[in-house]
Amino acid sequence: MGVYQRGNVWWYEFVFEGKRIRESSGSTRKEIAERLEWKRFEALNERRHDIVKPAKHKFFGGEGRPKSNVAGGAAKDYLLEMEPHWSPKTRIIHANSLKHLQHHFGKLLLNEISAKDIALYQRDRHREGASNRTINIEVGLVRLVLRKARLWSKIADDVKMLPERSEIGRELSDDEVHRLLAACKASASRSLFPAVLVSIHTGLRSQELRLLRWRQVDLIEGTITVGKSKTAGGEGRIVYLSAAAIKTLKGWRASFPESKPDHAVFPREKYGLRGRKGTFGGQVVPYKTFPDLPVSSFKSAWQSAKKAAGVECRWHDLRHSTASRLAAGGATDQTLQALLGWMSPKMIERYSHVRSEAKRRAVAVFDAKPKKRRSPQKSPQGTRKAQPAIQ
Repeated sequence: MGVYQRGNVWWYEFVFEGKRIRESSGSTRKEIAERLEWKRFEALNERRHDIVKPAKHKFFGGEGRPKSNVAGGAAKDYLLEMEPHWSPKTRIIHANSLKHLQHHFGKLLLNEISAKDIALYQRDRHREGASNRTINIEVGLVRLVLRKARLWSKIADDVKMLPERSEIGRELSDDEVHRLLAACKASASRSLFPAVLVSIHTGLRSQELRLLRWRQVDLIEGTITVGKSKTAGGEGRIVYLSAAAIKTLKGWRASFPESKPDHAVFPREKYGLRGRKGTFGGQVVPYKTFPDLPVSSFKSAWQSAKKAAGVECRWHDLRHSTASRLAAGGATDQTLQALLGWMSPKMIERYSHVRSEAKRRAVAVFDAKPKKRRSPQKSPQGTRKAQPAIQ
């Protein structure tokens, strides 16, 4: 073994198992070349004897322990790596998941995370009120990070995901719709009522409705051209508006006399309390509107309206209510798909059943037995007294 200089760069050379190894250190310093020579020899020797050094695992969150070997942690590194391949919605979902995961897993090395740790996390999040679906999404991020590090297979068999709701949704009754719309109309969020009514009358998905621009709404023809959608089949479809939806949207647009085609139908707004200074009470009103930005979420106002109405449902149930009413009215599968966009076979099967029930009720009129009328025992003529003959 030895090192030598060629020009300004130092090289090292040695023989390993009868093979001459001659490589450049890439450095102009002799001590570095000697160190690299010995490191190269050790690596070859370990490979020959099948010696594997333990991997240096990263911390999940990269914080909480001194001298962490990664600033952002393995989870944040993974999010940055996958960012170009994910949709904006997916990036937001995983970023929100990481906020919850940091508290439980941030101080653990990846190889320290066990199935028990995940089970405890599921329990704690459940106590915090998170849904099974939300918890599964968060645990799913842990799975992705560990799979990237080739560690998931060690605990996969012992990790149990939580059961999720399998039903595709439910139809709201007429009374529930009435109470819900009344609560939305009384909401401090002035955009909630028109948004919910249009959703019920069109079956638009939450994102399709939230991202709507006025250029997509034709109040003369009574149509909405759907923009970005969950599926390719849903994007660009034409949805027809009911007379009530047209009237509501016209009234809503009148609230923005300077609205332009590119402005959001449901813009982001800031709300404040208008009342006498130094007193409680008053009226919650919008004091600033951002016409170019769509509302980020109806969540807070929606939850309050449901509570006030005494109706337990999801926003997506409004879409199912639309589909159920259209199916009961005799709409074909093709019509449902044209108006609502892509629908799963399970949904089509459900609404086909609704449509069949409506038809069955319609033809049942022929099976109804006519009610028997009670005939008088004596005819009216028989009850009259005989009149004397006219002379």
